[in-house]
Amino acid sequence: MMRRSIRENHKGQRWAIAAIVALQSVAAIFFVADALADLRLGGLTAHIVVEGLVAVALVAGVVFGAWHLRAMMAEAQRRNDALAAASGALADLIVRRFAAWGLTGAEADVALFALKGCDIAEIARLRSAATGTIRAQLTRAYAKAGVGSRAALLSLFIEDLLEGAPLPARGKI
Repeated sequence: MMRRSIRENHKGQRWAIAAIVALQSVAAIFFVADALADLRLGGLTAHIVVEGLVAVALVAGVVFGAWHLRAMMAEAQRRNDALAAASGALADLIVRRFAAWGLTGAEADVALFALKGCDIAEIARLRSAATGTIRAQLTRAYAKAGVGSRAALLSLFIEDLLEGAPLPARGKI
């Protein structure tokens, strides 16, 4: 949900900058055309010099705005790529660690729900299981991981990601 609002905000910023660049382009064309028409009719005057300076400023604004829009779009794409890579890296890391710890399918499911922040009652509801069963599976998963709590389990993955641990390619364990 948060990612969507950030993307929508960036999209809104891009559209606002694009609209300003377009408006500046129209204004620059008008001032250049007006200055050239006045120059033909009356020669070089202070009025034409001012219009020329305004046109130069608008053209510079158009160029800067277009450059900024392009840079902003490239940065947004870089961030999206980094987020996708981090998401994939975390998913790969979870799969690898669960396999290395020898978690059963049920233990892995319960541990994943715990990593996602679900409490025991919610995991039991999602898995159509008794809370006692979920507690037992979660306790076994913690024991196999060598931790005693959900926070400690999560910290293992965060530490690995922050340390830049080498991760296998997607789909490989």
